[in-house]
Amino acid sequence: METTTIKWPVYAKLSNVIIGLIALFYVLYIGQDIIVPFLFSLIIAILLNPIVNYLCRKRMNRILAITLTVTLAIVIIAALAFLIISQMSMLNDSFPLLKEKFATISNDIIQWISSNFNIRTSKIQQWIKDTRTENIHNISNVLGSALIGIGGALMLMLLIPVYIFMILFYKPLLLEFVSRLFKNERKDMVSEVLTETKSLVQSYLIGLLLEAAIVAALNSFGLLVLGIQYAILFGILGALLNLIPYIGGIVATTLPMLIAIATKSPIYALWVFILYAAVQFIDNNFIVPKIVASKVKVNALVSILVVIIGGAMWGIAGMFLAIPLTALVKVVFDRIEPLQPFGFLIGDNQPDIGKTILESIKPNLKKHDEESASHD
Repeated sequence: METTTIKWPVYAKLSNVIIGLIALFYVLYIGQDIIVPFLFSLIIAILLNPIVNYLCRKRMNRILAITLTVTLAIVIIAALAFLIISQMSMLNDSFPLLKEKFATISNDIIQWISSNFNIRTSKIQQWIKDTRTENIHNISNVLGSALIGIGGALMLMLLIPVYIFMILFYKPLLLEFVSRLFKNERKDMVSEVLTETKSLVQSYLIGLLLEAAIVAALNSFGLLVLGIQYAILFGILGALLNLIPYIGGIVATTLPMLIAIATKSPIYALWVFILYAAVQFIDNNFIVPKIVASKVKVNALVSILVVIIGGAMWGIAGMFLAIPLTALVKVVFDRIEPLQPFGFLIGDNQPDIGKTILESIKPNLKKHDEESASHD
């Protein structure tokens, strides 16, 4: 009995792909409370897996090795959180002085605008008052949502270590499950893809952490030299925000510039800008190429798109997860032949556009000329 294969037209295939993507993103959006903590746990588990393997090679019990590794990670994260919280508490203590300084600067700006643009001071102050009232209303709504989310965040802090432990413990089971999804003749290819993906993603994530540590040290040292208050806090925040491409760098630079204006003089804000620009130059031209795995480079266009999509779906957590997940997807695409064009699209290997287009057009032009000559 002969089997006939149905050939779908291009528009039907495209419609199926679009519908599938819409369904996928909808599921990711409505399931974010479950998916986001699991993805964070998966990324941390990939980072911790080499330590677990090392302890197991030293004949340590696997459960004990996982427990010690997860505990060590919790201690390091808790120490970093304590440092940031202590710095933020100091910032909170000096908030009244900062508020007074900003009020003085605001009055000076109002006077300058009034004298240079012939706008009455009372009109500007009324506009500021109305805007402030509206912002306070919006902030109260945000705070209400934030208070509701604190309980969920505390639950995640307890849930993520459990996820990490389970992923590390059931790693052989998960890998075998992935292997059994494919036919026997493809198991070698699947095993190769999993092995290469794991090693490349681990090197990428470890490089990302080293990059963040170096950027934090450079930011903090530069701010300390300039005498900016809360230098360590802004140095660490700058390194964390640097993980969000382009958008994070703007926010990371703005915060210490505002503190410089409030606590010192406007010229120091310019010095802070120069400092962060210099750190970004060093990061982009020396740290990233040398430390972050070059085989998992994501181009700027895709970086901005995935960060915006991640923020729209999962908020700040999505913006942090966007680049590591995209890098993981690129590694998988690069190892599967039908998906390699998409991996190339995500990457940063810019081809010679004139050469590639002309190479594809010239044979067709030559064939067309030959056919025209034969007809003549």
